[in-house]
Amino acid sequence: MIQNMPSNRSPIFEKIHSLEKIQSLSKHEKLIQGVLDAIDDECLYANDPLPSVNTMVKELGYARETIVKAYKELIERGVIASKNRKGYFVISKNTKQKQKIALLMYAFDTFQETLYQHLKINLGDDAQVDLYFHHNNPDVFEAIFHRIVGHYGLYIIAPIPSERIKELLLSIPPFKLLIIDRLISLGKDYSYIVQEFQHTSYRIFKQLESKLSTYEEVIFFFRKDTAEPQDILKSFKKFLKETGIKGKVETSYKPGTIQKNKVYFTIHNPELYAILKDVMDKRWELGKDLGVLAHNDDVIKEILAGGITTFSTDFKKMGELAATYAKDREQIQLVIETELYQRKSL
Repeated sequence: MIQNMPSNRSPIFEKIHSLEKIQSLSKHEKLIQGVLDAIDDECLYANDPLPSVNTMVKELGYARETIVKAYKELIERGVIASKNRKGYFVISKNTKQKQKIALLMYAFDTFQETLYQHLKINLGDDAQVDLYFHHNNPDVFEAIFHRIVGHYGLYIIAPIPSERIKELLLSIPPFKLLIIDRLISLGKDYSYIVQEFQHTSYRIFKQLESKLSTYEEVIFFFRKDTAEPQDILKSFKKFLKETGIKGKVETSYKPGTIQKNKVYFTIHNPELYAILKDVMDKRWELGKDLGVLAHNDDVIKEILAGGITTFSTDFKKMGELAATYAKDREQIQLVIETELYQRKSL
């Protein structure tokens, strides 16, 4: 094992010593580059152990903090790992990888895929993105968080708004955390690229007022204990009260119960597809016999049944801006506008 080799025969120590003549490199940088050079020159392979922190201190004379910091950065790049307190091991030969990113999202829906794909495209090959889903479950969120914290250089997280989750997120340094999708207040030092629901959804309802008022009733399917934003529900109720338009909230759509002269508003794609299937089975015409409104736009809604009217933030832009933050780490605090896409269904 490397730890038992004499210092003049250890490939890592030889590589680090060869960098001593480069005055512009700090000890921290020499240590990192020495490990990377040993891997590039095939002196180290995947699963090979690295010298312990104590061994590095003894052989190099560097401060313990310097060595720990260097090893931590190599972990965050995805080059090495610490395995069950047994020491540090090489896990990747990709030494050109600049950083390792954890992306924690609600679920892999079509619009979330848009965000992910444009994050990846704009990052290029210099970053590894590992994808996780919490499904709006605080227990799942916390379990994933504890599993991944300390192993990545950047955490891009769509949070569950709660004090419990907020406390976890505040344990991550601001420059290593980017909040996306849902805003959770962490203080002035933290970056976010999010959407806003209450005011924007009310604005959308008002834009659609003249069309919604031509129907007998507007039915909004909303589940309380899901990822659906409560602010949209508040805006819907406010809109009905202020305009006098008849409407109601139901927990879910029951297949086969569709009626003419109604507007059906859903956030869930499977529910939308069930509604459209019933419309097709009855050979009714969207926008004439009844209306359909959906949330979170994607290419499928653009072409499905001649086009579904939606309102949505720009997830493509969210992914692009997240990639920019990952590359330059310049603070960003942005709420992306929600837009209305009027199509045949309403």
